[in-house]
Amino acid sequence: MSRNTSELLGQLKIDRDAAQEIPSSPRKTLLAASIGTIAGLVIGFAAGNLLTEEQPPESPVQARPENSTASAPTHNSPARMETVLNASGYITARRMATVSAEVMGLISSVDVEEGMQVSEGQVLARLDDVKARVSLDFALAQIEVLQAQEASISAKLKEAERQYQRFAGLRDKNYSSKAQLTQSQASAEGLRADLRSARANIEVAKLEAERQRERLEDHTIRAPFTGIVTQKNAQPGEIVAPSSAGGGFTRTGICTIVDMNSLEIEVDVNEAFIGRVSAGQRVNANLDAYPEWNIPATVIAIIPTADRAKATVRVRIGIDDKDPRILPDMGVKVGFLAGEELAI
Repeated sequence: MSRNTSELLGQLKIDRDAAQEIPSSPRKTLLAASIGTIAGLVIGFAAGNLLTEEQPPESPVQARPENSTASAPTHNSPARMETVLNASGYITARRMATVSAEVMGLISSVDVEEGMQVSEGQVLARLDDVKARVSLDFALAQIEVLQAQEASISAKLKEAERQYQRFAGLRDKNYSSKAQLTQSQASAEGLRADLRSARANIEVAKLEAERQRERLEDHTIRAPFTGIVTQKNAQPGEIVAPSSAGGGFTRTGICTIVDMNSLEIEVDVNEAFIGRVSAGQRVNANLDAYPEWNIPATVIAIIPTADRAKATVRVRIGIDDKDPRILPDMGVKVGFLAGEELAI
């Protein structure tokens, strides 16, 4: 093969001296270009054959066996389960409250800020309670007055009972008239009635004092449950009321608290596909903020009513693994998985 290649190369050799004597023309120039192209192809073909003859044939590559110890999804893992339905919804809080005051008053202090963790019973804000304290002091003073009246009536009653006993003894010896005995008996009975009335008035005054004490306590706004403050709606110096009053100058809430342990997912499922959803069904959720993060979840309940305008049924989905990254009102996409249902 090498000798044939050398002979071919020799035949294609061009005599430069002879070429200089021949006058150039367009036709001869085209012919020379064609011969040069053919020569290049032949040289390339010959060089390829030489390399093929010199290189020994390679052994075929054997396929590498798969690692039998590699981890694979378990039978019940979401990766192996088939998604029977996709839907979208939002993160909602089952326990959320906008805290307000039971009485109308001037806000003297607000002790919370957005993002603050609060515990049940913690003071959130205080209202001006000067009038409420005066009312409580007045109710307590009324109790003292009535208790003094009770003591006076009790003393008079004891005197009336002694006088009745004295007239009764004299009546036996004919030293007193029947009229005196009857009059002393009536006086004692009247004082007993006054004593019962005084004691009843004292109980009423105590209830009034307790009411005023509760009213004073209403001027201190406390957290109804443990959670996180998501909104601060009022500032010191503003008026707060349990209902809207006074136009835009009166606040109806101090702050909004969310129980982060009560977060769940709510989705609207087309009523044509609601048959694919059941309570206890496993769900794979992905937040719009973290699309690559798979959140395990479970269907809690299917709300037994449909939205006529949207032709959808609302489904509640519980989040199995709580995480601080999950926030209220976040958008979420869910995939309902086929497989064994969990007992709720």
